[in-house]
Amino acid sequence: MKTFDKHLIRFLIVSLCYLDVAITPAQAAMISTSSITAAGQAESPRQKLLRYLEREDVRAGLEQKGVTPAAAKARVDALSDDEVAAVAGKIDTLPAGGEFIGALVFIFVLLLITDILGFTKIYSFTRPVRK
Repeated sequence: MKTFDKHLIRFLIVSLCYLDVAITPAQAAMISTSSITAAGQAESPRQKLLRYLEREDVRAGLEQKGVTPAAAKARVDALSDDEVAAVAGKIDTLPAGGEFIGALVFIFVLLLITDILGFTKIYSFTRPVRK
């Protein structure tokens, strides 16, 4: 029994030495009034969506599709809070342009790789690996 205790103690000492537990001390700081008021005045998803509909390019796109700004506002008002939050979240994740260039670079690299592997012969500056 005594040897078991020795082995257990050695195992615990070694495991504690190799166990890297980073314990960070707690921090406390004063919260400024401006940070609280800024957090309280955050824009709701419905306001964000209505502000998005007020943009000229969005308004022109809707009118091109046959939707008047008043009808679009009425549709936003008819949405539930969950639906408005989902739409507002998707607006934030949409790309702001530049995806066309990324697609062109992807196609160029794809054709370059297939050209080097010998599947295609598009670029004159490459030599295929296999013949």
